Formats: sequence, C-alpha cells, structure tokens
Amino acid sequence: MDYAIIAAGEGSRLAQEGVKWPKPLVRLDGVALIDRLIDVFLKNNATSISIIVNEEMTEVQDYLKALRLPVPFYLLVKSTPSSMHSFYELSHYLDGDKICLTTVDTIFKEEEFSGYIQQFIQEDKLDGLMAVTDFIDDEKPLYVETDNELYIRNFLDQAGGDCRYISGGIYCLRRPALGVLNNAISQGMSRMRNYQRQLIAEGLRLKAYPFSKIIDVDHADDILKAESFLKS
Repeated sequence: MDYAIIAAGEGSRLAQEGVKWPKPLVRLDGVALIDRLIDVFLKNNATSISIIVNEEMTEVQDYLKALRLPVPFYLLVKSTPSSMHSFYELSHYLDGDKICLTTVDTIFKEEEFSGYIQQFIQEDKLDGLMAVTDFIDDEKPLYVETDNELYIRNFLDQAGGDCRYISGGIYCLRRPALGVLNNAISQGMSRMRNYQRQLIAEGLRLKAYPFSKIIDVDHADDILKAESFLKS
C-alpha cells in the first residue's frame, strides 16, 4: 500500500488562534500529527510514504528531511492551488495499485483505520473505498450519497435525502482513479470534492466505509477534542 499525506495547507486559523506549531507538527498528547499518521501507516502494510508540504513551511521541511523510515519515503516541497493539485503532484510517486491518501489533520481511531485498509485490500473490484462518518463537525462538509449497500452515488455540498454521511478526508484508491485525476487536472478542475465527483462521472466503482468519528484539527479547540476522542 502506497500512502500519501497532503500537508500543504497554511494552517492559518490555528496560527491566528495562538497555536505555535505549523499544523503538521501540532501535538496530540505530545505526538505530532505527521508522526502519528506515519506510525499508523507503517502498522498497516505501508510500502512507501509520500508527503507534500508547501514552500513556506521550512520548519516542517527540516523536520521531515531528518526522518529515517523503514520504507521508501518521498518528500515533495511545492505550493499548490488546491488539495487536488497536491494529490496530483504526489501521484507521480505512487507506483502501486493500492493507494491511501489523507490530509495531515485527520484524526481517527487506529482500529477503525486498520479495518478500513483490510476491507479495501479484500474488495479488489472497487476503484475506491472512501472513509465517511455521520459525525458532522465541519464548516463545509461534503455529503456522501450512498445506496443501501454503501456504494456511492454522488458527492454533494448540501445534504440530500440519502445522505447519512460526510466525507472523512481519507481515500483508498486504485490506479484507474489516477487516470481520472489526470483528466480532472487537464480540464482545469480544482478541489478534492470536484475530483471525487469526477470519479463518479467517469463511472468508477466507489464505496463508503463508515468510521464512528473523524475529527479535523482546524482550530485550537479541535486539539483538545481530538485528544479526548483518542482517549475514549
């Protein structure tokens, strides 16, 4: 499994609220967000780990350059206009058929993540298995419309009749999804939610995998929420 982390945002809201660390280095019970993800990935069949950070994050760049991992590790320093473009830049380092992409601030229970990865590996006819949750604590959630078997019909900015879940910001994908990514870039698209809609438009087979809760660390008070959640 090739893992990829988007850590290219500025984390401006955290900084404005007095958090001293850049987002990838924010600590939860003393562990940096980026270290927590890397540790979880290494426990779940990682064959490579790729990370993109923006050009202004020199502290994060220096931190990651000093890492020594037991699998191939690729660090890309590039500022991009959107998370979809960050994924496109990372895609050049992803050689296998199984890819897991996440943003650096995504907080989840490790045992749920392991179940998610195992289901993706087992359901080899899927083009993508998307992490979803019915816990909604997001300023602009992306709603996920599914059928009764959790196959994804659509991604919506507003909740529809069959939208129990929102996107959790974790994506397991197979190689056909990278072809769609290339198409989306060539068409001038932006944002991960529009890329996900394009996956549906091009007929890829996507399924939702429910997590009990996924928290994004966007604000200072999210740090305490995330620490409490991980201890629960």
